[in-house]
Amino acid sequence: MATFKEIINSEKPTLLDFHATWCGPCKTLAPVLEDVKNEMKDSIRILKIDVDKNPKVADRYKIRGVPTMILFKKGEIVWRESGAMDRKTLLSKIKNAI
Repeated sequence: MATFKEIINSEKPTLLDFHATWCGPCKTLAPVLEDVKNEMKDSIRILKIDVDKNPKVADRYKIRGVPTMILFKKGEIVWRESGAMDRKTLLSKIKNAI
């Protein structure tokens, strides 16, 4: 099992989805992320991070609202945005960043 650091530093782009179980927009975004993962297949890794269970990680990335998505490529943040969005918008933003 790869460590968190190894995952975000890998060649494969990694999208971190900072969310919370009590967050309505996070629940709206969940099936959108599933669709994006199905469409992009193995070209991207998507990790869901519950901010209530992982406060140190959320603090490290200065998460002030959920949902917040951060896209890493080779350890660098290439895109970051808060709020829910539709599949088409999210796919476009990810593809433009990578």
